Amino acid sequence: MTDAPRSTPEEPWPVRVVSQKVGAWIAKLGWVWVDGQVAQISRRPGAGTVFLTLRDPSADLSLTVTTNRDVLDAGAPELREGARVVLHAKPEFYAARGTLSLRADEIRQVGLGELLARLEKLKKLLAAEGLFDRSRKRRPPFLPQRVGLITGRASAAERDVLTNARRRWPAVEFRTVNVAVQGPGAVSQIVDALRVLDADEHVDVIVLARGGGGIEDLLPFSDEALCRAVFACRTPVVSAIGHETDAPLVDYVADVRASTPTDAAKRVVPDLADEVRLIGQARSRLERAVRNLLDRESHRLALFRSRPVLARPQVMVEQRAVEVTALRDRSIRSLTHRLGAATDDLGHTVARLRALSPAATLDRGYAIVQRTDGHVVRAADEVAGGDPLRVRLAEGELTATVQETRTR
Repeated sequence: MTDAPRSTPEEPWPVRVVSQKVGAWIAKLGWVWVDGQVAQISRRPGAGTVFLTLRDPSADLSLTVTTNRDVLDAGAPELREGARVVLHAKPEFYAARGTLSLRADEIRQVGLGELLARLEKLKKLLAAEGLFDRSRKRRPPFLPQRVGLITGRASAAERDVLTNARRRWPAVEFRTVNVAVQGPGAVSQIVDALRVLDADEHVDVIVLARGGGGIEDLLPFSDEALCRAVFACRTPVVSAIGHETDAPLVDYVADVRASTPTDAAKRVVPDLADEVRLIGQARSRLERAVRNLLDRESHRLALFRSRPVLARPQVMVEQRAVEVTALRDRSIRSLTHRLGAATDDLGHTVARLRALSPAATLDRGYAIVQRTDGHVVRAADEVAGGDPLRVRLAEGELTATVQETRTR
């Protein structure tokens, strides 16, 4: 086989031409409104130009913004890093460096009312999608193997969670990930920490903890990307953001909402003293139940043993022996009586038989006359003269011949 011929490529564009075309396309975009969070402000003394770094709170993306000092002073004179702004700007592409920036002619700092309105709109959106559904919330394990903690480095929230959890259950293990809990990079760091802890098979519950602060300080915990990341976690998440009155959106998405970091420590691990007390109470109840059962069965055994049949087992044998003796005596008496009666009856019968017996008659001197055919002669006319006869006596027999017959 021969290789297929390669097509001849078109004449390639120089980098300069590509940059020019990209710049021309961006120039066609015109002026746009941009929403973001101020990550950095650079005001040079005596200079009329101010440089801002504008960051997307939900993504690791930022742009440089240039504006006039007068524009900044007119729209947001008290602008600080971390504030949310809306600015009217035109995208610009610097071909020499290949970078994109914004040139703003109007800057507005987002006020508290507008922030709250946006949060309320986002809250309704997430609720409609089912992220706040109580049926999908999971209960943390009674005694987690390891607790994942996401909080600020060396913060009071971290200290509260660790101290109170270990006071309640000294053997509890923590895997702590320190992140920025406010500012432009907070959301991305918290989301990354969630993914790391959720992937750890030894982590049974994750705690998001932050101390109190203003509404703007807690904005990262109402970010849509963070809420969706918490919803996607397979590990139960406990939200402990701010004080009891604070309610960022992540509180509604999390499986458990703790009013404070201290409350979160109480929710993720049991109190050893309480468990020991409950075990003691359970053991006491069990001992009482077993003791009552043994007492009840002992009482039943005592009742059984107190019965005559068990107190004196021979009584039953003696009673049966007496009954057997009585029955035997009755049987003997009955049998003797019946034998006596039968003997008497037999004697009477024998006497009657003897009285009625032909032998008894013969003993009284009578004889039985029979013809030679054995017929007993009862009348004289039953024989004729010369007939041979047999005469049976009480003892022996005689042979005779009829000489003469007479009738009365």
